[in-house]
Order: sequence, then structure tokens, then C-alpha cells
Amino acid sequence: MTRTRRRLLLVGLCGLGLATATALTLNALNSNLVFFLTPSQLASKAPPPGHTFRLGGLVAPGSVVHSEVDGKPLVRFAVTDGTATVKASFGGVLPDLFREGQGVVALGAMSPNGSFHATQVLAKHDETYMPKSVEEALKKKGLWNPNDGPPPPASTWNTLATKAPMKGG
Repeated sequence: MTRTRRRLLLVGLCGLGLATATALTLNALNSNLVFFLTPSQLASKAPPPGHTFRLGGLVAPGSVVHSEVDGKPLVRFAVTDGTATVKASFGGVLPDLFREGQGVVALGAMSPNGSFHATQVLAKHDETYMPKSVEEALKKKGLWNPNDGPPPPASTWNTLATKAPMKGG
């Protein structure tokens, strides 16, 4: 074998190794991708049963049903985006923010019967959300009265001074 042929063979083997490594990397990335879908997108083109994805929308009012199966909590609910609705179930403890009309993102897969089975549920909130403990602390310190309007922005919570009590009022 001549020197040129050996170099050509070495370059070819390096190219084959690089192509194999690239294919394996792309395959691994593709199998770990988790897509986000809304109920409307599911209605138009649902992924095959068993394919993991994230379902996002609002918990439909009147749809939450709590039960127990073999001593473990099971929650059935519906997720809607205003156009389409998907029935869902979750076996486990839900986050504190989970309730009807609240935003939710659930990780799971479609079952063969057409419902969504979640393995993880995340409740979402908007920028006006305030934890109960913070709300109570602001009220207790006299920094906020719900009758006076919305709470102060979170950026000011550490800098607020208590209001002086009004005299003769």
C-alpha cells in the first residue's frame, strides 16, 4: 500500500468515526427532547401514546376530582387553552398553587384511551401572585390594606416603612 493510500484510508476512518459520533450524539439529544404542547395543538396532531411531552394551559373550572387508589392520591382534571380541553390525571401530591383557573404545566404522556397521564405537575402563577405568609406579614405590619388597592411591588417589600397610626381618627 502506498503512502497516499494509507493517508486516504486514515482520513476516511477519521471521517467515519466523526460521522458515527455525530449520529450518536444527535440520537441521544432527540430522545431527551421534551416538547411543550397546548390542548389545541394536541387536538390537531397528538403524539403517539407513551411519547413524553409537556402539556400547558389552565385547569378547567369544575374539572378537579380528588380520589384515592390503593391508598395513594389520584387527581383527575382537565387542561384547557380556551379552544380545546384535554382530560388529565396525576397520581401524587399536587403543588400548593394548583387549583381551578390557574396555569399549569404537566409532564407526561398520552394513554391509549386518549387522556393525558402526568408524572409531574407544575402550577404557574402570574406576577401579581403573593404567598400567603408575605400577605399576612404585610397586613400585620400595617404595610398593606387590601381595601386600599393592590399590594406594593415585591421590589419594595424590604424597604417599606410602617405607616404611623392616625391620631384622632
